[in-house]
Amino acid sequence: MGTSWVNSAERIGSDLHLELTGPGGRRAALIRALREAVRSGRLAPGTRLPPYRSLAADLGVARNTVADAYAELVAEGWLTARQGSGTRVAERAEPLRPAARVPKKAPPRARGPRHDLTQGTPDVSAFPRTAWLASYRRALQQAPNEVFGPGDPAGRPELREALTEYLARARGVRTEPGRIVICSGFAHALRLLFGGGVLRGPLAVEAYGLGFHRQVLAAAGVRTVPLPLDEHGARIDRLARERAVLLTPAHQFPTGGPLHPTRRTAVIDWARARDGLVLEDDYDGEFRYDRKPVGAVQGLDPERVIHIGSVSKSLSPAVRLGWMVLPERYVDAVLAVKGEREAWASVLDQLSLADFIASGSYDRHVRRMRQRYRGRRDRLVAALAEHAPHIEVTGVAAGLHAVLRLPPGTEASAVKAAAWQGIALDGLAAFRHPDTDMPVGDGLVVGYATPSEHAYGPALEALRGALPPP
Repeated sequence: MGTSWVNSAERIGSDLHLELTGPGGRRAALIRALREAVRSGRLAPGTRLPPYRSLAADLGVARNTVADAYAELVAEGWLTARQGSGTRVAERAEPLRPAARVPKKAPPRARGPRHDLTQGTPDVSAFPRTAWLASYRRALQQAPNEVFGPGDPAGRPELREALTEYLARARGVRTEPGRIVICSGFAHALRLLFGGGVLRGPLAVEAYGLGFHRQVLAAAGVRTVPLPLDEHGARIDRLARERAVLLTPAHQFPTGGPLHPTRRTAVIDWARARDGLVLEDDYDGEFRYDRKPVGAVQGLDPERVIHIGSVSKSLSPAVRLGWMVLPERYVDAVLAVKGEREAWASVLDQLSLADFIASGSYDRHVRRMRQRYRGRRDRLVAALAEHAPHIEVTGVAAGLHAVLRLPPGTEASAVKAAAWQGIALDGLAAFRHPDTDMPVGDGLVVGYATPSEHAYGPALEALRGALPPP
């Protein structure tokens, strides 16, 4: 007796696993196997069984053996047989269950926030589905056969060429396709650079920034040294013996504001003097409202800056595509860490993004979203001016979030009050480097891009109730 996989022609796509083992011959073994399949629940009530002939052929037994087994199980109530309907598992043939146990009452589930004002996410309801689908179709139709083989760890040349043109035009980046490496986002870039040993610490970082990025660096064994901030951005004069510095020069995260021009040149001078490196996180470089666009620091010295960007804010984090613009001396080392096969970024998504950029759809989407986010920012500022004029709003000339400056000692209570109002948001303290002694005051970080259009008004209304009184 052995094991057979039975493909039921009556239920296309289903397989029936039967083990014909034990004493009593094949008929008895088949009866036991079918009973067990029903008892265990693998054959649900109402399931149609294979006809005698097909089951007999698959199992290598006589047709009468299957007919006799079916007949006995029908008599026992396990199966039913009707003319024109075939043989089915009886509706009352319930699988055996363990001894009844009084289930523990699950604690009530905490409701999620009704209003999402967290930073870091665009309005996902505004994803340009029609334009993206058109780019995907064009990319798929025009893709050479090699696309469907192992990928290039540098990324598709079509995307690197499109990014070379776009970044030069929109961000002032100086590069060529051979110096761009595609990745799945900023955190992936950090893992490749530091986790792979291309770069080593210590690394200077801004005193306020994303804790997740610090965790990625810590996991790679990199010690981070916080740089103080003031109204002009990071204090470049406080750089000491670090090997590299990570900055958000176009729009400091989360406090807002660009790195002052004199500090932009100062950090390049520091890198040249110490043979150091600047890592430029251009996380929302496209979104500027009340001032001229600030070009990338990379344009000042392409051999001293690694420029890192992605579409997570401009398009969607679900696309999982980013890029590193590398000094020439680091390209081979990064590709060696990445390996011979691209394991992170979908080649078809890369081709779609290349077409999306080259066709002008990306520019049109960014312009449309820039107008939408500017309108949201204006609504936030106007609502606070009317209902909470004692709250100062900063960092609103660019980006997708604002900082609401609060009276000293009120941040923790305001975050708690927001939670009571059903609002998800963060206080400034959530982004503070644990080793810094530099306070920037109390505040709330409000992501005005995150809600959909219809949800934004109610979110602002709820926010009013969470703010401390004058």
